[in-house]
Order: sequence, then C-alpha cells, then structure tokens
Amino acid sequence: MSNNLESFDFNSLVSSIQEVHNHLAEQAGKAVNISLTVRNWLIGCYIAEYELCGEDRAVYGEKLLPELAKRLTAAQISNCNRRQLYDYLRFYRVYPQIVWTVSAQLQALIPEGVSREETKVPTVSAQSIVPAEKLLNNLSYSKLRMLVDLDDDLKRDFYAAECILGNWSVRELKRQIGSLYYERSGLSVDRGKLAALVQSGAEQAQPRLTIRDPYVFEFLGLKPAEVMSESHLEEQLTTKLQEFLLELGYGFCFEARQKRILIGGEHFFVDLVFYHRVLKCHVLVELKLEPFSQENVGQLNTYVSWYRQNMMTEGDNLPVGILLCTDKNHALVRYALAGMDNNLFVSRYTLNLPEEETIRRFLEEKLEEFSDVYSD
Repeated sequence: MSNNLESFDFNSLVSSIQEVHNHLAEQAGKAVNISLTVRNWLIGCYIAEYELCGEDRAVYGEKLLPELAKRLTAAQISNCNRRQLYDYLRFYRVYPQIVWTVSAQLQALIPEGVSREETKVPTVSAQSIVPAEKLLNNLSYSKLRMLVDLDDDLKRDFYAAECILGNWSVRELKRQIGSLYYERSGLSVDRGKLAALVQSGAEQAQPRLTIRDPYVFEFLGLKPAEVMSESHLEEQLTTKLQEFLLELGYGFCFEARQKRILIGGEHFFVDLVFYHRVLKCHVLVELKLEPFSQENVGQLNTYVSWYRQNMMTEGDNLPVGILLCTDKNHALVRYALAGMDNNLFVSRYTLNLPEEETIRRFLEEKLEEFSDVYSD
C-alpha cells in the first residue's frame, strides 16, 4: 500500500482498506494453520517419546492410541481419534526437522529428550530439499498429511516444492499426486515444459479460505455449520427444511447437521442426518443449489454406503438418502437407496417417507419466498 497521500482520493481509500483487510486476513489464516501444524507435530512428538521412555508404557502396549484417543476425546480435545493420533505420530517421524522451526516461546513444550541438535528418529534424515521453515510457513497440515502418505522422500520433496511454487490448493495437490506427476516428470524429455504446463492449469489456494479446513475449525472450537455452508441461502433453506421434515410427523428424529464423515482420509459433510423411528434407519438429506447431476447422486450414494458400513447397529434397517437439487426455476427430489435391489423393500421406504411432490412444492415455495432477498 502506498503511503503517498498527495493523490489519496475515495477510490484509493477503498483500495487501501481492501488491501489491508486481505493482507491481515491472510496473515491470520497463516498463523492459525501454523499453530495447528505445530500442535499436531508436538502431539506426535509426545507420543513417540512416551513409546520410548514412558514409565507405564508396557501397561498399554498396542492399546496406547485407542486409550489415548478415548481420554482426549473425553477431555474435548479436537481431532484426536485413533487414526488422527497415528497420523500425528507419522507426521513427527517423517518431518523431525520441524523442531528447528518451533518458536522460542514454544520450545518449553518440546520434551527434554528432543533437542534442536539431535532427534530420536535416526531412520529418517532431517535433511530435506525443502527447508523445514518453508514447509511450515507455506503448507497447511492437510497438505503435509497428504505428503506423509507418500512412500518416498524424494517424491515427497518434489510435491512439496511444486505445491509451494504453484500455491496449490489441497484438491490440486491430491489431483497431481493421483495423476502421477512425479513419475511423469521423471520420464519426460522436457521437464521444464511439463512443469510449466502443470502449473499453468493448477488450482491455487485461496489464503482466506484456509480457515474452512475441517482440522482448523475444529481446532478453533467452531461448529461445521458455522463455516461450511456454501451460502446464506443454503443455510436458510436447510434450516427451513429441517423444521419442515420434523413437522411432517413421519417419524423423523433429528440427529445432526453438517455431519462430518471421514472416507479414505478425506472429510465430507452431510447436510442433515435424521433417524426414522418408523423405518428404524438413518435418513441422510443433501441439498444442492444447482440442477440435478449424476455426480450429486454418486456423492449421496457414497454417504449412504458409508452409513451402512459404519453406523448401522443391530436392529437397524439400511440407511436411505434424499437428494434435493434446486435452482430458481425448478426443484427435483431423488431418493438414494444404495444397495437395495428388492422392490418391495424400496417401496416400503418410499411409502413412509414424504412424497417427492410434497418436498418439491416446499422447496419451490421457499425459493419464491427468498427470491426478493437473494435475487441476482
């Protein structure tokens, strides 16, 4: 921002405030991400040190992480289930050099056995093509966790460097790893041209949106619904829809909103989750402010299948999903009945759920009601 006030007009005022806001919002997001990354590294560090020299470590043995997860969850420490604790331990072991980046204020939190001069992870070299400070300052924990899953140090450094250079989003990093960019680069006769081509089409991260990372908002004690809604219109519709389904009297019992589930190491959110006391099953509701697409159905079917495998208990029937796709001109309702090939069974479900026409009419009425407020 220029400090020259000679030509400081109204447009300059707006521009200056916008620049200050964007800059400080980016700094705030970066500070939160760094704190979360250091926290997770320290958790892994403590677990590693306990496994080496904890006085009562023999009592827990292989049950250490499940028991620790149980205690931390009870203490309301976020993002500390068994799988995540294991991820933190691997993160610490893969990146022991993070110890060099921990600020003087946090040095007191590092166990005495872990010093800046020597780590207790001799099988992993602390030397890296990408300096630890650059890793910490430029990569969110979600990206670092993705890099930890790679099985080769050089490959890990390659993707870290390219991710920093191109300011990739988490989705872009995942896409490039899946496209075997590292392997293609090794086989390419013109690596520079390939790199330029990849970077030119890469999706960049938006600094102010890093706060929406599920790890970050749980770390800050925020609820998913506070940060994950795609728009205020969607928030309003979802709220009305929740009330509408409960008032129908079909047997819906509200369970969760923006329910986070973990599939293959990636987080997803189900808009509304009910338990139907008549059908004795979970009902998942997804609202999309867009026309119907097969991708929407596939996503909901994935959620239904996940609930079938992970949330069903004895006496439960198979879960069912309701997909609501809508724009300002029409609304469409589809039921997702993943794994159900028995027509009678499907009929029983649809008989006890609200009719498609009833839900469609409700959505269109609400869209019309909100049209003046949310008009383009």
